[in-house]
Amino acid sequence: MTLAEGERHGSMSLATSTQPRTVALPVEFFAGLRQSALAAHGGATVLPVDAIRDAGYAAGTALYGHFATWLSEQGESHPDKLSDERFPWLLEAFFHGIGWGRVELHALSDAVMALDVSEWGEASDNAGGCLVSTGLFAGFFGRLASAPISVLEVDTGTAGPGRSRFLLGSVDVMGYVWEAMERGIPYDRAAASA
Repeated sequence: MTLAEGERHGSMSLATSTQPRTVALPVEFFAGLRQSALAAHGGATVLPVDAIRDAGYAAGTALYGHFATWLSEQGESHPDKLSDERFPWLLEAFFHGIGWGRVELHALSDAVMALDVSEWGEASDNAGGCLVSTGLFAGFFGRLASAPISVLEVDTGTAGPGRSRFLLGSVDVMGYVWEAMERGIPYDRAAASA
């Protein structure tokens, strides 16, 4: 399980540009990032998790701007003005179109959303979870909500190759879910009672 809290990143500044820029990286980037991070820490067996998630967070906040530009190019409304019916479909089309994979957003309760990913590059080698993606979603959805969002990765490695599930909610709600899970309560029950 990995947890990213949007609150940690409140002091990060975002570079603004009128023209969003992106680069394409092969999915092997994620394995290379893990190996390089371990080597940089003297061959330690524990990754510098916060640093990797922080990089994902910065990418996620910027990616939100790319999503807004993409929506405009599609003739759609700004992300914060999209209808609840169209948002999940457009979110999936955007992430799939830029090569990250497929995403499906589901409500687990009034306070917790589940984000299921498949064909997900970082999830193809689930050793240690999807650290970049956890930060990426915290940044992306935090900007969408205009509030800190915590992201908790669950079902790491059990959902199958290229698949994973993330839970999204406020910092307090996800803290409650995390604590309940540590006591052995399944995440879906914890989310339903949050």
